[in-house]
Amino acid sequence: MAARAKPSLRHLRGRIAVLPLKNPPSRKVRLLLASRVFFGDRAEWLQKKMNKHILIVGPAWVGDMVMAHSLLQLLRSQHPTAEIDVLAPGWSAALLARMPEVNDAIVMPLGHGVLALGERYRLGKQLRAKKYTQAIVLPNSFKSALIPFWAHIPLRTGFRGEWRYGVLNDVRRLDKNHLPLMVERFVALGVPADGEMPRPYPVPRLTVTAEMCHATLTKYALTVNQPVLALCPGAEFGAAKRWPEKYYAAVAREKIAAGWQVWLLGSTNDCAVTAAIAQLAPGCVDLAGKTALGEAIDLLAQVTAVVTNDSGLMHIAAALQKPLVAVYGPTSVGFTPPLSASAKVVSLNLDCQPCFQRTCPLKHHKCMEDLLPSTVSAALNELLS
Repeated sequence: MAARAKPSLRHLRGRIAVLPLKNPPSRKVRLLLASRVFFGDRAEWLQKKMNKHILIVGPAWVGDMVMAHSLLQLLRSQHPTAEIDVLAPGWSAALLARMPEVNDAIVMPLGHGVLALGERYRLGKQLRAKKYTQAIVLPNSFKSALIPFWAHIPLRTGFRGEWRYGVLNDVRRLDKNHLPLMVERFVALGVPADGEMPRPYPVPRLTVTAEMCHATLTKYALTVNQPVLALCPGAEFGAAKRWPEKYYAAVAREKIAAGWQVWLLGSTNDCAVTAAIAQLAPGCVDLAGKTALGEAIDLLAQVTAVVTNDSGLMHIAAALQKPLVAVYGPTSVGFTPPLSASAKVVSLNLDCQPCFQRTCPLKHHKCMEDLLPSTVSAALNELLS
């Protein structure tokens, strides 16, 4: 028996009125939906054309990944039935699990800065089976665009970056004056090249459950029957972003004397810093290096307030809508601010700020050393009043 020909869209004209859609989408999509009604399973090939399957190549830093949630929310609002996957480092899985827009978190097996062309080609080849309709590449490096290229994804969107013509075919030119914030640059990639930047755009909002929080509190024998101040004194970028330990300890002592609990959060790289604070402020609960990232998120969801450097945990606390004071030194609040109305930034705004250096090039670190605990405490009390 001869194979039945694939149905033509013109055969469906005049039949759309039977569709029980409250808010019908575009005419083409209505025709595709109608094909399912009239042709049953034989219309599966049309349905696949209708559904978008988007791959986001995610950034390598915690804070940047949090800000990418704005893009994910925009894509979900534009394409309610789309499947959105994120290719990102393994550590990000717990963070992405708290973003309901993400369908699948695909582990990027290569570390930041590693080229490994063979491994990138093999991963791209494996991803061909996913039949993605679009890739949005958030990092600006040439190598970050290779996997979507080798995955044969038909629409590959990103900023020009390292002259990525060819590996990207929807290449955008970045106007830094028009898009000064990193989050705005991410969001802009979610609209067509000739589209309008949505304003206001969605801000990051992480989702945690009561079960997650209860399990983490139980694991570390913690309670929230008193107010809790979380201190996040680390910064993966470098020592220049760290407010001095003695100043954090001064804020901690003040809150402990007022009947608060103080939790110290950070990665294993921050253990020396948190240990110094705990020694200067007896009574602090030092959790640095003990909690996984997902657990740190769940604990931050339970606290009363946060004091933090410009760090990944700052962006997480902002995405949890926690009252927070963010201490800025060598970095710019005009580029990566905490995206929350409950956040207050403190900075001295010296002539040498921002320098964006990992260590102070002038050797005095005045942007942090001259920012006294009384200033941060006053900002915190103002938020809580």
